[in-house]
Amino acid sequence: MKRLVKKAQKGNDQAFLQLFQHFEQDVYRMAYVYVKNKEDALDIVQEVAYQSFKKIDTLKHPEYIKTWLIRITINCATNLLRKNQKVIHLKPDHEEYIGAEEEDLSLSMTLRDVMDHLEADEKNIVLLRFYHHYTFQEVADLLELPLGTAKTTLYRAIRKLRYELKESEWYE
Repeated sequence: MKRLVKKAQKGNDQAFLQLFQHFEQDVYRMAYVYVKNKEDALDIVQEVAYQSFKKIDTLKHPEYIKTWLIRITINCATNLLRKNQKVIHLKPDHEEYIGAEEEDLSLSMTLRDVMDHLEADEKNIVLLRFYHHYTFQEVADLLELPLGTAKTTLYRAIRKLRYELKESEWYE
């Protein structure tokens, strides 16, 4: 992987393409968790590809290529969400689930609603820690936070999630 990064930094387009294709699914999943729809997630993947290609020479540590790409993804997703706050959506959130074969539809909607109660920094840490399985140190490095702050924010987010779930009918 390091060799590919070095080649890409020297301007090898094929090396960059190979690198990006290796991490494309991770980028897509992270984008989708933020924007919650396929089209916007694909737009973010495209934007991440463009920005990372343009700035690959700024990557100081080739071993952190995935972390670097995820960070760009988070930035692109939050920028898109910020831009879309001014847009009024005509389609209800639950409409995308109609006809889905998911058995526990209402539970997944409840979890999505509960995650929406978190602040952006709390949501970032929860997603990185539990959905992408990063260690506390990796989360702290990725979000450029002290380790203690990352832990405190995660525990605060977990308390909020527990409280919100207790308020819903799904808590046992």
